[in-house]
Amino acid sequence: MPPLRLQPIIKQRPWGGRQLSRLWDQLAQGDSACLRGNVDGWAESWEVVDLGADQSRIVGGKFAGKSLCELVRENSRELLGEQASLKQFPLLFKFLDAAELLSVQVHPNDEHAAQMNVGPHGKSEAWVIISAEPGSKLSVGLMPGVDRRLFEQHLASGTVAECLNTFEARVGDVISVPAGTVHAIGGGIALAEIQQPSDITFRLFDWNRLDADGHRRALHINEALQCIDFSRQPESSLLPRLLDPQLFAANALQAGGSTRHEEIIHNEHFLWRRHQLNRASFKLTDCGRCRILSLIAGSVELSSPMSREQLLPGNTLLLPANGGTVELTSAADGLLLEALSVSN
Repeated sequence: MPPLRLQPIIKQRPWGGRQLSRLWDQLAQGDSACLRGNVDGWAESWEVVDLGADQSRIVGGKFAGKSLCELVRENSRELLGEQASLKQFPLLFKFLDAAELLSVQVHPNDEHAAQMNVGPHGKSEAWVIISAEPGSKLSVGLMPGVDRRLFEQHLASGTVAECLNTFEARVGDVISVPAGTVHAIGGGIALAEIQQPSDITFRLFDWNRLDADGHRRALHINEALQCIDFSRQPESSLLPRLLDPQLFAANALQAGGSTRHEEIIHNEHFLWRRHQLNRASFKLTDCGRCRILSLIAGSVELSSPMSREQLLPGNTLLLPANGGTVELTSAADGLLLEALSVSN
């Protein structure tokens, strides 16, 4: 099975921004595999998804028009390899572009999702910050000493911001948001997100905003309080782990070229890596599992046994488990994210 391009699913929200459209100017030039440039203020671009009616569809090639759930059902061995027994693609990958502050929210873990009958999966996620306006903030977790009683008091008085672990966002930061973590994404931030295949969100506070009809969005305080892990210590950005270049089949460097390979997240749900290359190439060898590969900066050419693909910023590919070794080359600079599921 060759590398697969997928049509993004655009999610419009009132808080949608234009940072990524400006940053990835190629998207406004009619790229048929990534039609986002003419969408005004999109909030989320779901790149890889197999979740009910939200289905990635293949663009081009022998599988054109097929949904991701059809591939999982009909071509599970080729696509998923050693995870072929799965009934759903195990990850959801998206870009998020926020012009305004998002609500204070929390997601359930697998156990809570089952208990509350809201789906087969919880929602642990992780972010890589792609763009951040000066002074933009992230809130991830609660301040030390904030227990349920104190948190509820602040919710009731509208001062919940005082409970949040808030820090400035910086381009390149890696943020882990396990299920049960209270969080809020600030305005002026665009990011890449890897997560479990779930869209269950419980809103705790929405800053008293009104919609166009003068109504406030629904809150889910009782459900959210059941899911919050009040024992979790607050964190800011994570320090990536530098990987040995020899793991990537002996990088080929041009004069003055360089590569850098990092493991940025590794938990019970997914493994996320970041690859930087400048006038260089490297290889991703067969690992027995499907991978999500997304270019967030620069330009990269991908060569596989079956095809050759040019990647522009914002392009995402699925690398099927049986696709063999692929080689990635950049004549200048390239910055890629590679995600794999670790679920069985």
